[in-house]
Amino acid sequence: MKTLNEIIKLRSSLGWISFFKLALDVLYTKIHFPTARVVRSPRYIRNEGELKIGKGFSTGPGLIIDIFGVNAKVEIGENVLAYHCLHIGAIDSVKIGSNVLIASGVYISDHSHGSYSGVNQSDPLEVPVARPLFSMPVNIGDNVWIGENVSILSGVVIGNGAIIGAGSVVTKDVPSFSIAVGSPALVIKTYDFDTKKWLAH
Repeated sequence: MKTLNEIIKLRSSLGWISFFKLALDVLYTKIHFPTARVVRSPRYIRNEGELKIGKGFSTGPGLIIDIFGVNAKVEIGENVLAYHCLHIGAIDSVKIGSNVLIASGVYISDHSHGSYSGVNQSDPLEVPVARPLFSMPVNIGDNVWIGENVSILSGVVIGNGAIIGAGSVVTKDVPSFSIAVGSPALVIKTYDFDTKKWLAH
């Protein structure tokens, strides 16, 4: 059994290690993304196109940003706070507004392997990775709160001040000042500015 002095020493040591790791993350951030607050490690950023990160951006560990192709872009507004394991994939355009709060395990993608609606639908006998990529831009407004383990898929527009409930899969637009939950996500409440209450949809 560890003595009290050994426990204190261990806690102190772990504190210094955490502090050192944070200092390295801040240094990395200031070199690569000068306007951001901190982009914590581990992280993976593949940028073949355009990546714009606004002032005050902060993420937990596990950030993945995949920008495929010279015409693809990801734009993140000011004061966006993302927790662990945010994954953004773009072959076209993903735009996130300012003052957005993103919980852990969120996936945002403007594309999929194949098309499954409309006229040119994909053949299920074709190997998924070989199916042509299909994309539509994603646009997330200002002051949006995205809950834990949410997936936001191609072509979605999320309006200002919207809330996306934990575990939701967003496949269609979400209006401003509304709450959407479920898979697929459906609007369940809208904010009434006259009564200053969230009213059932």
